[in-house]
Amino acid sequence: MATLQKIRNRGKILIFTVGLALFAFIAEEFVRSLSYTQTERHQRVGKIDGEKINVQEFNAQVEEYTDVVKFTQGVNTLSDDQLSMFRDQVWQTLVNDKIMQRECDKLGITVTDAEMQDIINNGRNPMLAQTPFRTQQGTFDVNALKQFLNQYNEVMTNPQLSSEVKEQYEQMNNYWKFIEKTIRRQTLNNKYQSLLNGLMVSNPVSAQASFDGRTKESDIYMAALPFSSIKDDDVKIEDSELKAKYEELKEMFRSDEETRDIKYIDINVKASDADKANLQKEMEGFAQALAEGADPAKTVREAASQVPYSVLPISAKSLPHDIAEKLDSLSVGDQVGPFVHEHDNTINIVRLIEKVNLPDSIEIRQIAAPGNDMAAIEKTADSIMNALAAGANFDTIAKKYDQPATKTWITSNQYERQAIDENNRKFLSTISTAAVGSYNKIVLDGQGAIIAQVTDRRNIITKYNVAVIKRAIDFSKDTYGKAYNDFSSFLAGNPKAEDIEANAAQAGYTLQTRNNVRSTEHNVVNVRSTREALRWIFDEKTKVGDVSPLYECGENDHLLVLTLAGIHKKGYLPWDDEQIRTFLTSEVMKDKKAAILMEKMKSVKSVADVAKMEGAVTDTIKHITFTGNAFVSKIGASEPALSGSVSKAKKGEFKSGVKGKSAVYAYQVLEQTKTDAKFDKKEEEQKLQQTIGRSLGNFSGELLQKADITDKRYIFF
Repeated sequence: MATLQKIRNRGKILIFTVGLALFAFIAEEFVRSLSYTQTERHQRVGKIDGEKINVQEFNAQVEEYTDVVKFTQGVNTLSDDQLSMFRDQVWQTLVNDKIMQRECDKLGITVTDAEMQDIINNGRNPMLAQTPFRTQQGTFDVNALKQFLNQYNEVMTNPQLSSEVKEQYEQMNNYWKFIEKTIRRQTLNNKYQSLLNGLMVSNPVSAQASFDGRTKESDIYMAALPFSSIKDDDVKIEDSELKAKYEELKEMFRSDEETRDIKYIDINVKASDADKANLQKEMEGFAQALAEGADPAKTVREAASQVPYSVLPISAKSLPHDIAEKLDSLSVGDQVGPFVHEHDNTINIVRLIEKVNLPDSIEIRQIAAPGNDMAAIEKTADSIMNALAAGANFDTIAKKYDQPATKTWITSNQYERQAIDENNRKFLSTISTAAVGSYNKIVLDGQGAIIAQVTDRRNIITKYNVAVIKRAIDFSKDTYGKAYNDFSSFLAGNPKAEDIEANAAQAGYTLQTRNNVRSTEHNVVNVRSTREALRWIFDEKTKVGDVSPLYECGENDHLLVLTLAGIHKKGYLPWDDEQIRTFLTSEVMKDKKAAILMEKMKSVKSVADVAKMEGAVTDTIKHITFTGNAFVSKIGASEPALSGSVSKAKKGEFKSGVKGKSAVYAYQVLEQTKTDAKFDKKEEEQKLQQTIGRSLGNFSGELLQKADITDKRYIFF
């Protein structure tokens, strides 16, 4: 009882203590939850139809796609430009897939595994022909696919096989899964498209109207009063009229992503006169060395030429265009340069050392001589050569040493522009000059010996032993440093956007404007390596009037500073936006001029009456149809309204006050004819159905507008 009384006496304290502990627990969970939410948001690359897309998910799909590209193209690396392009393609595919899946889920449209198996067994889907599982005729072979899938499971579970073999099978399997997924996606899209097409059916009335609109032709004599006949200053436009026109054309001003306007100064640092003079002097020294017989390989290397010296004669197509075009005018021993080539901003020297005729393509088969050391290898190679000289069969000897000896084509493209070591030089030099049918023993230093037979030579071309020194006319560190310091000093003295705008020209800098920059652009103002600048432009903290840091970008040859001039939120652009207002003013101007000119035409009785008016032009226009826009050459415009009006008029009929895009027209129909085409109801309905189908193909644009899409890729890439 005493203990119970103590608890009662201390009840308030206990309640406070428990409450404090509970609050601490709740606070801890809140902080943890908040931390997770912030981390998740920072890892969010975008949002599609309300679904958040994590950067890891997106990267996984990019990696899947780029692995497929590497596998199909046989390359190990991709350029930055290629990666940017592939990220765009993956994002667009991801967006389309999410939206299409949403629509198909609503309608219950699916692609079952059984349907996929039927497509694969059928083998007619074009994607299947892009796989390695093909017959000799190039058609898809489902049995080859099944054989591979069985082998894949065996290979991946076999501990005795090397990691290289397993990696190759893994790449092939991933490629097949990508093809399978792509076919499933295409099939789902086709089902949705077919459903839409089935909702729109042609009919005999529409078919006849379509045929008449294409085959009924009219010749007219017309008079036009161009809008330009009225001065702009004579037309007064009120804001209320601009707002009314804005409401009429509002859908034109819808933007599905936020854009921003910038003003910027971009300095492209170039070589100074002193830089050019120093480079010219240096190049003259290399030219003299080559002319005096210096080792061309060493001289070209020391000159840091953009075109390395080739130890093998090479074709002109492997050289830069400006160098290749010099070769025809040079004889062996001739040298030209230093000369400047403006197109690539380089200074060049060319010395032609040798000119030979060699095959562009060589077919060979070969046997690698076995042995425990070089002495044993050479002994075996000599034995093979003796046997071949005595009439032994090449394939039989290859089989004896467990080698396939298959024929292989080697082309100039495979080795020109590549670094060639001594062993490769010896090998390529030997097969390039060997006669068809000859056997050649090629000893490779420290790597063995090869018996190579040349089985064919094709496309004999001129190849050149040529020393080329090509150097970019670059700026020096001092030149770049001066440009940087001068620009930094200007920005320090003009820290605000209005200061930069007011004083840039006086300081020798050009302030430029770029409107509607999108976050999906890869380079700001077409300058490379400007990702940080793009992030600054679209940073939530960047406000209109802010000035960016000074960015060093491009190929380390650009200095860039930006000011944010405007923000256009996602949705409808406002009517008083500078560009929108300019467009609306132009449209209202046309409407008001048209109204004035139509009023002038109100009482005319003939084309001749209009022709007498000030500023009028007349012309005869032939072969006007409803489906083809009439082109009025004297106005310089296509006028669909004129085509529509003429198609309804009868022969001899006069009409006036037809408002076009650039003028108001009056005309009289001189002649009406029909082409020789015969009406075929079934064929015409089919054509009309195809036209409807093409129009319905734009459904994806409508779905995109309705989806809530946010693209934040610029933060990560």
